[in-house]
Amino acid sequence: MGYQTTVELARHYIDLQRMNGRSTEEIRSNQRQFQHKVLNLQIDLERRLDPLELVFLDRGLPDELAYYEYFNLSPDEKLIEYLDQRLYKKIFIMDLLPLDKDYARTEDAEAQKALHKLIIETYRKRSEPVVMVPVLPPKDRVRFILDNLGLNS
Repeated sequence: MGYQTTVELARHYIDLQRMNGRSTEEIRSNQRQFQHKVLNLQIDLERRLDPLELVFLDRGLPDELAYYEYFNLSPDEKLIEYLDQRLYKKIFIMDLLPLDKDYARTEDAEAQKALHKLIIETYRKRSEPVVMVPVLPPKDRVRFILDNLGLNS
C-alpha cells in the first residue's frame, strides 16, 4: 500500500541481542534495564520521524508508560519528558487476537489482557483521539484504519 511503518522495538531489541548469543530469559531478567533499552530505541525512532509524513508506529511512547506500570517500575524522567513533547495524530488500538506465544513474548494470556487494558487507559488519558480496531481479517483491518483516516477511495 506504500505507507511507512515501524517495527516493534522490543522484539527488534530481543532479536539483536539473540544474534549476539543472549537468551530471551537473559535479556528480560532485568525488567527495568530491558524497558529502558526499549524506551531509548523508541525515543530515537520517534525523534527521526518527519512530523509531516504519515507513519504508522507499531508502538508509541505511551505504550512504554503502560509497560512500566505493568511491571511496577517508576517511569524514567526521560519517558515523562518525551511524553509531554509528543503528540500523535490518531491512535489505533487493535482489539486482541489470541495470544501467539513465541521466543520474544514472555507474557501469558492473562498478562496480555492486563497490558492491553493499561495501554488503552494510558492512551485515553491523553488528548489524541483513540480508535479501537475490531478483530477483522488483516486486509479488512487495514481498510478500517485507512477509511478512518479518509485515505481509502
